[in-house]
Amino acid sequence: MVKLPKHYCEVHKDQEREYKPRDKTATHRYNTVVRNRDGNKSSQYQFYRTRQWVALRQATLNNQHYLCQYCKVQGRVTATKIVDHIVPIEVDQTLKANPSNLAVVCPSCHAAKTRWEQRYYGTGKDNWLKPVRATNNIAAIVKMMNDV
Repeated sequence: MVKLPKHYCEVHKDQEREYKPRDKTATHRYNTVVRNRDGNKSSQYQFYRTRQWVALRQATLNNQHYLCQYCKVQGRVTATKIVDHIVPIEVDQTLKANPSNLAVVCPSCHAAKTRWEQRYYGTGKDNWLKPVRATNNIAAIVKMMNDV
């Protein structure tokens, strides 16, 4: 037994981290200003809470063997659990449930791709979508991400 406020026994106490309560104001601000900033973004977020998305995500992880597809193109092997839309939902709503528009991506590639999407497509808060051709070719996206 472990006595509160501790969460680990003496043997595993080195795994204990200092508990920091979430900043409710920051969480509320993120949810209202960023995540649900308009009806369109709110409906996009709701999609990620459906059974359909859970099944699509798991199928993508299984099919792509939990390996980052962006790293794979660059000759690296990176295991991860993040599934991302290749063409963002903001750009083409019709592809949100299309398995061929999903790819497993590691955190660093996901961050790089998000920055690239903001430049290329104009996605994200306070941006305007640009009239550019959507691409679902991961190798081409990686090349464009690295050309910056």
